[in-house]
Amino acid sequence: MGKEEIPKWLILNEDGTKSVKEGSAEIIFDDQVFYNPIQEFNRDMSIAAIKIWSQIYLKEKLEKKNKKQELNPDIYNVPKEDFKPFMTEKQLKKRDLQINSMLESAKTSEYKPVNVEHSDFDEYGLTIMEALSASGLRSVRYAKEIPKVSKILTNDLSKDAVKSIERNAKHNKVDGIVQPNHGDACKVLYTGPEYDVIDLDPYGSAAPFLDSAVQAVADGGLLCVTCTDLAVLAGSQPESCWAKYGGMNIPQAPYTHELALRILLHSIQSIASRYKKAIVPLISCHIDYYVRVFVRVYNSAQLMKQSSSKTSMIYHCQQCKSFETQTIGKYMETDKGPKFGPSALEINSTCQHCSHKMHIAGPFYSHPIHDKEFVSRMLGHIATNQSRYGTWERMAGMVMVISEELPNPLYYVLPRMCGVMKCVSPSLTTFISGLLSTGYKVSQSHAMVQAIKTDAPSHVVWDVIRQWCKENPQKGEISETSPAKIIMSKQITSEVSFETRKDAVAPSSKFNLVRFQENPTANWGPKVQIINS
Repeated sequence: MGKEEIPKWLILNEDGTKSVKEGSAEIIFDDQVFYNPIQEFNRDMSIAAIKIWSQIYLKEKLEKKNKKQELNPDIYNVPKEDFKPFMTEKQLKKRDLQINSMLESAKTSEYKPVNVEHSDFDEYGLTIMEALSASGLRSVRYAKEIPKVSKILTNDLSKDAVKSIERNAKHNKVDGIVQPNHGDACKVLYTGPEYDVIDLDPYGSAAPFLDSAVQAVADGGLLCVTCTDLAVLAGSQPESCWAKYGGMNIPQAPYTHELALRILLHSIQSIASRYKKAIVPLISCHIDYYVRVFVRVYNSAQLMKQSSSKTSMIYHCQQCKSFETQTIGKYMETDKGPKFGPSALEINSTCQHCSHKMHIAGPFYSHPIHDKEFVSRMLGHIATNQSRYGTWERMAGMVMVISEELPNPLYYVLPRMCGVMKCVSPSLTTFISGLLSTGYKVSQSHAMVQAIKTDAPSHVVWDVIRQWCKENPQKGEISETSPAKIIMSKQITSEVSFETRKDAVAPSSKFNLVRFQENPTANWGPKVQIINS
């Protein structure tokens, strides 16, 4: 390797080895076990998510042990306000000021890794299983940076990787916590004990490992899943998506990346249901070339019975890109107890807007894919601990946008809609102002720059587009059978005003953050796994 080819993050040691420093860890590796610097963001997000989950999880365990004992949140080093169910307007303003101050101070400060002592473990020490570990970097960082971790089983199928894990655990003085293991991930999960946290970050699809992981995670534990096979999940290989995940996306649909997340969550919930378990997503992210979800898994037959009411099909028009969703099951609380049953079909086979055929896809998880309280705590943690994360600015940008997202499934993309109508696209602020004027809620999505999430019915969304086209005439010839002509022929039933509104501008846009992720230029994309068994 020539000097000009040596990456900035790579350290060439005098003994001929290579090393890299990330967070509080220093990893020694060779050509048989690669390091991808782009994945630092994934690891930083995972550490932050596990920390916040562990505060909740350990609090629950302590309360179960002694319900009468008053818990002091300060023992977990988090603000007391983070344990309140929701944040007040005053607290939100304080948080915004805190983040703004964080951004300013970070311009002059240097990144300093945090060192965590692990000598004082109690009976509530957390256990973690990293099923596909490679160099062991993730496990080493978990051991050094997440409090209360007592054991991490760090597994890999490659013997070279296991040697690397053992070497790096000793080098970082966490060999008492990180336990290298050579084996097939599924077999280890099926035959081993339960773990509080199970992390699946494979080269490609996590589908082969989901069944064993769901069975091996503790009640209330955390399952962290990465899938890099977006070509499958996002719609270009529908047959493979069905085979691996039990669902189907819409090829080239505007909302395909969120639907990919929801198909993965449906797959996890479907597996959990077999074992009378249920999931609660905490935060679900589309990042670069992959998706990453953090879900709690509960041993609860009652919650499991509600899973059909959290599952939907989607009906999509390929012409005008409109969509409708339909839950598969229904769940109601009655005087006699909960009642379950199948939903009645409410969708027509032709599009109500342009009269073209509707295509069907799914099933997908249609309940919220983010827990608002959890996301708020995670954002606060990032805001007050920026020195602990090398990618904290990117983390803060993504989590802030996620905190603003509406829970409604899927989104519209403004340029796609204007392309259908053959009209000049309004600014995002102008269109959101128009939609807000109809009385409905609107947000953006972290999954796409010009995405529009709303609780407004689809005909109201098209009313806003129709009103815009009336005030800004369409260009070019429009045939009588085109979607644009048919949509414009329908009457506007909503009062729409495009006067700019203050609430049309997202609070996250006030900060100089990367709100929507851009593809990195170097080392971007999944790597090829090298296995020496």
